[in-house]
Amino acid sequence: MSNQVWLSQLQQNRAIAVIRAPKIAWGEKMASSVAAGGMQLIEITWNSDRAADLISLLRAELPNCIIGTGTLFNVQQLKDAIAAGAQFLFTPHTDSEMIKAAIAKDVPIIPGALTPTEIVTAWNQGVSSVKVFPVQSVGGTSYIQSLQAPLGHIPLIPTGGVTLENAKDFLRFGAVAVGLSGELFPKKWLLEENWGAIALQAKKLIRTLN
Repeated sequence: MSNQVWLSQLQQNRAIAVIRAPKIAWGEKMASSVAAGGMQLIEITWNSDRAADLISLLRAELPNCIIGTGTLFNVQQLKDAIAAGAQFLFTPHTDSEMIKAAIAKDVPIIPGALTPTEIVTAWNQGVSSVKVFPVQSVGGTSYIQSLQAPLGHIPLIPTGGVTLENAKDFLRFGAVAVGLSGELFPKKWLLEENWGAIALQAKKLIRTLN
């Protein structure tokens, strides 16, 4: 998937469900629940249970969704994720070797950065967009807003502090899309295996953003 296609998907969907699954069976249910709620961009963190197997499974089970991965720390993990079928790649940090490896395979990579220097450094390496993480620790929506004047040309995806309540504000203040994890998957619902509640939460988020 080219960077251009990825950006159009971000502009169309505006939210990514970030799944950190302690059990592969839960991961499958978490993904199908948010998909049922209308979300199409799903990230399986690489530290999930059997992440590669889960990505392959979801590629087959959810053909209308785009399944990627995150929490990648090195080139080997990145290559394994691409081999498993990951369609986009998030990292918590900026690593030039990982960026080169992803670009060579034509898979969008979204490195993590926080300060303006880090964001521009990542962007200048040819990435599609940059993850601003952890955004809440530096002011949340107001931080994204304050970056717009100098860095408005860089597509930013804030994560780490995005909620159902503030997701729309992040978009209004300039983010191209947002990533949500704990908000979509409260621990209580996972323990109860309340997949219907998760689907409704995803639906509520999509309604909020439109």
